[in-house]
Amino acid sequence: MTSLPSSPIDAVKLDKLAEVAVKIGLGLERGQDLVMTAPIAAAPFVRLITKHAYQSGAGLVTTIFSDEESTLARYAHAPDESFDRAADWLYEGMAKAYAGNAARLAVVGDNPLMLAAQDPAKVARANKAQSLAYRPALEKIANFEINWNLVPYPSLAWAKVMFPEDGDDAAVEKLAKAIFAASRVDRDDPVEAWKAHNAELHRRSAWLNGERFAALHFTGPGTDLTVGLADEHEWHGGASQARNGITCNPNIPTEEVFTTPHALKVEGHVCSTKPLSHQGTLIDDIQVRFEGGRIVEAKASKGEEVLLKVLDTDEGARRLGEVALVPHSSPISASGILFYNTLFDENASCHIALGQCYSKCFLNGATLSEDEIKARGGNASLIHIDWMIGSDKIDIDGLRDDGSRVPVMREGEWA
Repeated sequence: MTSLPSSPIDAVKLDKLAEVAVKIGLGLERGQDLVMTAPIAAAPFVRLITKHAYQSGAGLVTTIFSDEESTLARYAHAPDESFDRAADWLYEGMAKAYAGNAARLAVVGDNPLMLAAQDPAKVARANKAQSLAYRPALEKIANFEINWNLVPYPSLAWAKVMFPEDGDDAAVEKLAKAIFAASRVDRDDPVEAWKAHNAELHRRSAWLNGERFAALHFTGPGTDLTVGLADEHEWHGGASQARNGITCNPNIPTEEVFTTPHALKVEGHVCSTKPLSHQGTLIDDIQVRFEGGRIVEAKASKGEEVLLKVLDTDEGARRLGEVALVPHSSPISASGILFYNTLFDENASCHIALGQCYSKCFLNGATLSEDEIKARGGNASLIHIDWMIGSDKIDIDGLRDDGSRVPVMREGEWA
């Protein structure tokens, strides 16, 4: 095992998380290549994942590191035209790897407020350029053609955003413990714990699929929102099979069951219940109004300029690509911690996502073309951004075609 001298991170649990990422998150198969991205601060964790991947028979593990200081150097010193460019060649290479059945793993651990002090216009331009360049690779992921996974690492930069009053080691230790608990690696047998958790998420998904609701109606403080569901939509949660036949858990941790809204059938208004950390900017108190499935009014108390630029990314950016249900009593919500990271915060609360839908959230989704997905109400966009709208004050009803209602959630809990 890779040693972590004088580290506040429990080395045994970190190794268990690496094992869970490979065996449960990816379901990596013998001979399969792995493409991994990670912040450079997560190098000790990357080495553990690489070890478990090769022990599981990985063909070749390739890691692409990012560095916060290098990213900030671009904003401080790069010429203006730099912000309309991205490394197309890199993403084309990743898309080629995925087309060859390589698995995808992203280690999450960047400073969530890294770009908070930068020019929002430059941030938006850089994000759009990256989204355009990344599209060939993202389509392989969004269409669930390969097994993929996101998994967290407790970096110092992230920990200090969450626990600014603590010393460095204390902050990292707190974040590490929270990550290990949410990821179920503080159990004696994390792999078995994940199997049981996946079974419960499958049970919830099966009930929703049996109901075949036409829409969901969210009500609560600042919220009266009807989310029409796509034709022939399908609910998913926990582990599921990618088109390459491999069963994986795309997110670790995860508490959600989710499906595809109808891009043209969302009406009403909704406000966020937790801040959204997007590409280094904190966006808080989001309030939007939908007409005909499209956001026609939007504001936020913090980060509004970034939010509005995100909404103008393309035509699909103002429409929904996902709706997800999470009980308020989920372990991440119960922790009382705001992670400033969508991977965690979305699993504390019911949420919606702007932008691209998942093709797997349709009956026989693996066989559908882009036009067929669109005809069923699926949205297309360069972005997919989740933000939280659930709390212990939100009620949700399922609406049937005949107008009858079925309680789905009351005060944030399954009814």
